[in-house]
Amino acid sequence: GRPWARIAVASLSAAAVLVTGVAWRSVDSLRSSLATVSDLGLGGAADGAVDILMVGTDSRTDAHGNPLSASELASLRAGEEVANNTDTILLIRVPNDGSSATAISIPRDAYVAVPGLGNSKINAAYGATKEEKRLELVESGVPDDEADRESTQAGREALVSAVAGLTGVTVDHYAEVGLLGFVLLTDAVGGVDVCLNAPVDEPLSGANFPAGEQTLNGSDALSFVRQRHDLPRGDLDRIVRQQVFMASLVRKVLSAGTLSNPGTLGQLSTAVSRSVVLDDDWDVLQFATNLQNLAGGNVTFETIPVADINGMTDYGESIVAVDPTEVQNWVRGLLGDAAPPATDPDAPDVPQIDPSTVTVDVANDSGISGLASSVSSTLEAEGFRTGEVGNNEGESVDTTTVYAGPSDDDTAQAVAARVGTTSTAVDDSLPSGTVRVVLASDYSGTGTPTSAITGVTSAGDAPTPAPAAADPIDAGSTGPQCVN
Repeated sequence: GRPWARIAVASLSAAAVLVTGVAWRSVDSLRSSLATVSDLGLGGAADGAVDILMVGTDSRTDAHGNPLSASELASLRAGEEVANNTDTILLIRVPNDGSSATAISIPRDAYVAVPGLGNSKINAAYGATKEEKRLELVESGVPDDEADRESTQAGREALVSAVAGLTGVTVDHYAEVGLLGFVLLTDAVGGVDVCLNAPVDEPLSGANFPAGEQTLNGSDALSFVRQRHDLPRGDLDRIVRQQVFMASLVRKVLSAGTLSNPGTLGQLSTAVSRSVVLDDDWDVLQFATNLQNLAGGNVTFETIPVADINGMTDYGESIVAVDPTEVQNWVRGLLGDAAPPATDPDAPDVPQIDPSTVTVDVANDSGISGLASSVSSTLEAEGFRTGEVGNNEGESVDTTTVYAGPSDDDTAQAVAARVGTTSTAVDDSLPSGTVRVVLASDYSGTGTPTSAITGVTSAGDAPTPAPAAADPIDAGSTGPQCVN
C-alpha cells in the first residue's frame, strides 16, 4: 500500500479532534504531554480567522521520537518504506468568533512555488527541502541527529511558506500528525461510519465493500481511504473519501456518548499526545474552550479550486494546476465575504498612498523561478507603475525587503505591507517615487507564480477543471453521506 494514504487518514483523524476541540476541555494533563515545535514564522497578521495547517508524516516513532512497539508497527500496515513527503495537507480555517470550522484539502499534486525549490508539487515542499538541508548539514560534519532535527525544521518552514503563498493566508498554527494517530483515534471512537454509492472491489488498495452504509474499523478503514484507482474523479474522490471519514469522526467526537465517556476521552487524549506535534505558541485548551459550542453542521469540508486536474509540466511530470489568485479569493470567501483582511490592532499603522504615483522595481533573490514577474504583474494590476523586473544583482538578502530613497519612507512601508514584509531600507540611488522590492526565500505573499506562467500545459486537448462533488460535506447530518 501507499504510505501517503495512511498519512492522510492520520492527519484527518487528528484534525477532527483538533477542529472540534471540545474533547480536550476536561483533559487538563494534555497540555504538558504534547510535543511542540517553535520558530516556524507563524501568525503576525489578523485576517478574521485562526488558520491551522495540519500535515501528516509517515513516522515510525511517536510524536516525542520514541520507537513504536512491534504490535503498533504491525497495526500501521506501512511496510518498510519511509517517506518524507506530506501527502495530506489540510488548512483548517476557524473564524475568530469560533462559530464554524472549514477543513480545506489541498491536493498532493498541486503545483506551487516552494521557497528554495522553485515550482514543485506541494507534497514535496517538506520532504525535498528536508533532504536537501540534511545532506548539506551531514556533508559539513554535523552529527546525524542534529542534522535530522535542523532539516526537519527547514522542511516545516518551507511547507508553511508554500501553503501561505498558495492560499494567501497567514498560517497561525501548525499541527503535524504521525501515522500512529489513525489507529489510535479510530480505536478510540469505536469505528467510522461510511456510505458508498456502489460496491467496490479494488485489489491494489484492498477496498472490497458493498454499497450502502457500513461501519469500518482498522484495515478496512485504511483500504477505504487508500483507494485511488477506479474512482470517477481520481484523486479528488480519494480526498472526498477522507473528508467523509473525518466528518464521521467529528460526528462521533461531538456526540453526547463520546463527550460523557471518560474512557473515550482518555483514549482520544492519549492518541493526540502520542501522535501530534503542535507549535509551542498555541494554547490549544483555550482554543478548545472557544469552540465548545460548535455544532456538527458548522464543521464543513472543502477542496481548493483546481484549474486543471490533468496538468503536465514542460518536463513531462503529471501535476494538478492551480491558480493562486483564484484560490486566495475563494479562501477569503469562506469567512462569508471577500472583504480585505481585518486590521491587526497591534500592527503599526500602514501609510496610505496613491499607487499610481509609485514605480516599483522587483528583483528576485528567492530562488523561485518567475517570482519577480508574477509579483510585479500583481502590483501592476493594483495600480502601481511597473519598473525594472529581473533577478537581484546586488547584495543577497535573507528577508524580503523594500528599498526607497530617504524621502519615500511612507511609500516603502506601504509597499512592504502589500508584499507581506516589515523590512524596509534606504537606498540613496533610487529616485523619488520609485521603490525596489527584493524578494528573498522567505517570501510567501501575493503574486506567487501560478502554473499558467511556468511552462505547464494540459495533458489533454484543453485544461480539465475538477468536476464538482455532488454535495458539500459536513458533520451535521444524521448519518454518513454516500460517496464514490
